[in-house]
Amino acid sequence: MANPWFTPAFFRFLTELRENNTREWFQDNRSRYEEDVRDPLLAFILAFGEPLSGVSRHFLADPRPSGGSMFRIFRDTRFSRDKSPYKTNVGAQFRHGACSRDVHSPGFYLHLEPGGCFASAGLWRPDAAALKAVRDRIVGHPREWKAIRGAGVEVLGESLVRVPQGFDAAHPLAEDLKLKDFYTHQPLTQKEICAGDFLEAYTEICRRNAPLQKFLAKALGLPW
Repeated sequence: MANPWFTPAFFRFLTELRENNTREWFQDNRSRYEEDVRDPLLAFILAFGEPLSGVSRHFLADPRPSGGSMFRIFRDTRFSRDKSPYKTNVGAQFRHGACSRDVHSPGFYLHLEPGGCFASAGLWRPDAAALKAVRDRIVGHPREWKAIRGAGVEVLGESLVRVPQGFDAAHPLAEDLKLKDFYTHQPLTQKEICAGDFLEAYTEICRRNAPLQKFLAKALGLPW
């Protein structure tokens, strides 16, 4: 079965953009970007809405070209030494409906980049209040947290050197309490993404990560 969303042309454009990251080149190839990259990703987001509701009805697949699940391809260069105007990857984040405009809220993520594709789920760079709420829930519900770990969900993130203030340094889950992020990472190949069953495969990845998302949502007082 042919993939109706992602094709070699999708990744070919991003590869060429990496080699020609200028406004002039992009404007000359804007129609290719729209036809080979933007529109296929928006179509995938639209198609993912129904399967996502089967994982949790509170997470959204928003196919709007601006302000929806798809990230902008334009880079924010204001505070960066790298003044390249465009990202050489595209991504989509499927966030909780209660905080759908916050990239630091719980969400499922799809990252598409030549040679560096992956799926992820969880909480990235939460603010101090959200981070404490997750740590409090780990302490208050250790069996639930251990069950997530025991089910093979590998939780990643940057880590503090020491257990944060207010938590027991000798706690059995001390290493998890040091985490500053709580997310998963599943590498994907371009062949997998261009396969006809990618929608089903990505949905299954999200389903496997659902226990972590449920734990994080509960920690933040969000419905699951």
